[in-house]
Amino acid sequence: MVDKFEIKSHDGPGRLGKLRDIMTPNVFDESDPNIFVSKDEESAYNVEREIAEWSVRRTIELAKEEKEKNSQCNIAVIQGSKYIDLRVQCAQELEKLGYNGLIIANGDDLLLHPRDLVDLIVELRRNIKPSSYLIFTFAECSFIPLLSYMGIDGFLTGAGDYYSYLNVLVSATKNYDLEVYKLFEMNQEQIASCNEQTINFVLTEVREHMKNKTLRNLVEERAATSPQNMSALKILDKKHQDYIQKYSQLY
Repeated sequence: MVDKFEIKSHDGPGRLGKLRDIMTPNVFDESDPNIFVSKDEESAYNVEREIAEWSVRRTIELAKEEKEKNSQCNIAVIQGSKYIDLRVQCAQELEKLGYNGLIIANGDDLLLHPRDLVDLIVELRRNIKPSSYLIFTFAECSFIPLLSYMGIDGFLTGAGDYYSYLNVLVSATKNYDLEVYKLFEMNQEQIASCNEQTINFVLTEVREHMKNKTLRNLVEERAATSPQNMSALKILDKKHQDYIQKYSQLY
């Protein structure tokens, strides 16, 4: 059984959607009893193609086995390392098995490779069904508006905890290492709680900008917060203007 994902409106390629009672883009909690994630065969980002191909084959096999055991399993992982054609192939095969929630693996590495990040998301959105929703892992808050603008629908829980164990406090525009920037005296649990609140605020901010058709304004504002963010936006504008214009409203 596949959870129906509805697109309520577009703001550029960004999608304001609904999955059950969840308005997207949003955080998907893996502990939610309605969420089942298939097992996958992990591989690093920068590996030989043969290893990436093996990872994709095994991931599809595991997803098929999981679906046969549990028809409620609705989310699977897109493997393929740095090879975009393998990522697209993996996503399409997972859709054929009945998955419409697709997690993009190696999210932390992709954030460090803006060209790969942009090309991958655009090619996935061009080649998978509109009713399939894409989930990104460990996104920095400053990247969330741009990722949502490009067509990401969800973000897994855990990013706040991950950064808290590194003693890092996240804000909407920057991550602060509390060993270097002594903003507050906080323990790990307090940092995790603050990080979670910040992530939820940024996603609420993104949804409100989508409703008001001003997400592009927010994206440009946040693009000034990091070189990777700015690079990704410039690459998107230069290489994929047709993708942007397809859904952009006319004034």
